[in-house]
Amino acid sequence: MTAVTENIGLDIVTDRDALKRRLRAVERARRLRALVLVLPLFLFIIVSFVIPIGSLLRQAVYDPTIRQYMPQTVAALGAWDGKDLPDEAAFAAVAGDLGAANKAKTIALIGKRLNYEISGIRSKILASGRKAEKLTAGPYKEAMIGIDKIWGERETWSVLKRAGAAYTSFYVLDALDLGLDADGHFAATPAERAIYVTLFLRTLKISLTVTVVTLLLGFPLAYLLAMLPTRTSNLLMIMVLLPFWTSLLVRTTAWFVLLQDNGIINDAIQFLHLSDQPLPLIFSRFGTVVAMTHIQLPFTLLPIYSVMKTISPSYVRAGRSLGAGPFYAFWRIYFPLTVPGIAAGCLLTFILSLGYYITPALVGGPTDQMVSGIIAQAMNSENNWGKASALGGILLIATLILYFVYNRLVGIDKIRLG
Repeated sequence: MTAVTENIGLDIVTDRDALKRRLRAVERARRLRALVLVLPLFLFIIVSFVIPIGSLLRQAVYDPTIRQYMPQTVAALGAWDGKDLPDEAAFAAVAGDLGAANKAKTIALIGKRLNYEISGIRSKILASGRKAEKLTAGPYKEAMIGIDKIWGERETWSVLKRAGAAYTSFYVLDALDLGLDADGHFAATPAERAIYVTLFLRTLKISLTVTVVTLLLGFPLAYLLAMLPTRTSNLLMIMVLLPFWTSLLVRTTAWFVLLQDNGIINDAIQFLHLSDQPLPLIFSRFGTVVAMTHIQLPFTLLPIYSVMKTISPSYVRAGRSLGAGPFYAFWRIYFPLTVPGIAAGCLLTFILSLGYYITPALVGGPTDQMVSGIIAQAMNSENNWGKASALGGILLIATLILYFVYNRLVGIDKIRLG
């Protein structure tokens, strides 16, 4: 009897182990299928998002121009303490590198890189390269200082040594209106050249203004759409989504026509005798905010509307039945339930507004240009990818901080888009 019981128990244990193995095999197969389905999207995100962002951040701190075209100078300045002018070997190295660069037609790249840190030095580098190519014997120190006085200034050599490193903090510091002096200490950019902090603050201010205006306009409209019968609300929703059927450029150009001095809006204002002369609507902060608000309004409205549609009217009716007035019931019961939608819509609008370029360029004035416009100028006109990458990286970090704050206060899981 005992042997039979032991055999039965052994069979049960064996069947249980076999069942566990089958379940594990099924789970592995399920995970493998899920991985195969997700893999294309994952690769797409890596190729189209992660790699470009990584390249952007790298370009903000990576610039091997001086190391590549002035290798002798970089090596000669490796042991220089930076307190006085370097020795004769460093001057000889500079003369050799500039002469070789002038012969190879790469001297302009050296001048361009150094001109970022020392304004106006590019022409002097070009002239030094032409003359250094003719030098055949020393002493090089006197010869180079005789060519141009910049070679007798410690700041020039300090910049050369810092720029000789493949990785540099110059672009990031410059984007924050900071820099390094001849001793390597942090120093504020001169007031006449300090524009980037003001530019970032202006971008944040315009984006925040647009976000607030779209909220003030979108919240009542979303409430109306949520309260109306479905057929009527659907018809009005089509009108809300109508701007999506035209491109951003077309909508901005339309506002350019409407807001100009002889446009429809100014003509109507003068016809109604509200003003004797055209109001400055175009090329102003007002025109920028109005055009951006028109474009961004649906992005704020839709998340709020989708949350409002899920709120049962019985909640407010219950509050009213317990003695609450209309406003009190709305403010204490209905409004808190809409906060996730408000936060999602405002976050979406604010982040999109940070990257605006076309609208401020067309309807804004010189004091209304945003960070994206300067980034485009740095890439297209100046061919300064380091500067563009640094500005873009700082804007990206600001966006991530905003997202982190939102996630801490509201929670990303509470976003509802429909």
